[in-house]
Amino acid sequence: MASPSIVWLRDDLRLADNPALTAAAERGEPIVLVYVLDDVSPGIRPLGAASRWWLHHSLAALGEQLVLRRGAAEDVIPALVAEVGAGAVFWNRRYGAAREIDARLKARLREDGLEVRSFQASLLVEPWMLTPGTGGPYRVFTPFWKAAREVRFRGPLPVPEVEWLSAPSDDVDLLPRQDWAGGLREAWHPGEAGAHEQLESFVEERLENYHRRDEPAVDGTSRLSPHLRFGEISPFQIWQRMHGAMSPTARKNVPKFLSELGWREFNWSILFHQPELASRNYRPAYDAFPWSEPDPEELAAWQQGRTGIPLVDAGMRELWQTGVMHNRVRMIVASFLVKNLLVDWRVGEQWFWDTLVDADEASNPGNWQWVAGSGADAAPYFRVFNPELQREKFDKLGRYVNRWVPEYGTPRYPEPIVDLAATRKEALEAYEHVRRVE
Repeated sequence: MASPSIVWLRDDLRLADNPALTAAAERGEPIVLVYVLDDVSPGIRPLGAASRWWLHHSLAALGEQLVLRRGAAEDVIPALVAEVGAGAVFWNRRYGAAREIDARLKARLREDGLEVRSFQASLLVEPWMLTPGTGGPYRVFTPFWKAAREVRFRGPLPVPEVEWLSAPSDDVDLLPRQDWAGGLREAWHPGEAGAHEQLESFVEERLENYHRRDEPAVDGTSRLSPHLRFGEISPFQIWQRMHGAMSPTARKNVPKFLSELGWREFNWSILFHQPELASRNYRPAYDAFPWSEPDPEELAAWQQGRTGIPLVDAGMRELWQTGVMHNRVRMIVASFLVKNLLVDWRVGEQWFWDTLVDADEASNPGNWQWVAGSGADAAPYFRVFNPELQREKFDKLGRYVNRWVPEYGTPRYPEPIVDLAATRKEALEAYEHVRRVE
């Protein structure tokens, strides 16, 4: 009698280069493909609104063979095993606090006599694969990435031939009750096919401009981050494509692009060793930082792009409209919140978590802590981005600002909510207090 295999998808919403699916296919039994929306288990951070929108469409793109269930995974997966008479469960590894759920489930199911296996799928290097000579995790990006590049990465796997086994799905409602997501629909095509379309368009059309990636008006970035976040494409697939055919001009930009992929790997390594990265300072000295209580009006002005600082406002409006923000502008708006308004980085991290379609539990807090100075390999405490100087340098013609803040330069545009020079001075005084503690 057949004993089906269960393949439990998480942040790996693809059929190609999916080691868990490949292993299940090799077992030779029918496969139940399942996604569990688990908002309740300890260690699980419920998704923000923009990410939930993306997840809805990504799951839909996988087709009718996908079984959807809702609840605590430690209850749902064993129940599904009993329901379909499964003899094996396969999944791809997670690296945050949720890995404790996976460890308990693996032990429990194996005790029940099932074959249970997990695989490397979402990172080029797993967090325990690289350690400096001093022991412990890498705390600085450059030596981490140098060591990572010495690893021989496997090639991506093809889509296996499988026999799907159906099972009833739960009602999983992810879309917002009020339809605010029109801008997301215009900007994105979630799903595995959309991810590969984005990769090819980047290589063929935009990689040649990647050396101008700091200019927010230039269409030179990959736009792969949400696809990577949900695993619609794997880093192994991207790595292989970056070593394939392309123009000579594009090829010159490949190393820098791959180093940005490396920052994703670095942040996941940091999260693995500090699962509370979104709530706790990586550098404990920053527990003494004198954050200000957020002024509700100033915070709302920042969130809604009404600060009177044009580059900050443009970035925040781009975020609200499209679910992403240009990377350099992300650093600028984060610096403004943390260092000009002296608002705790966790407040900004939570806002990004709710509004970014590419917010993941490693890069989002890792990048906020980098700007705040409290993270691994963080920006120097005295680095306070001046958004006006940044605008003059990277948006000299005003194309980015004019697109997102069309009223800039008219009487309708507000005065700045703070004085940049004065608040920079206050920030440096506050950071000096932490530096003395360290």
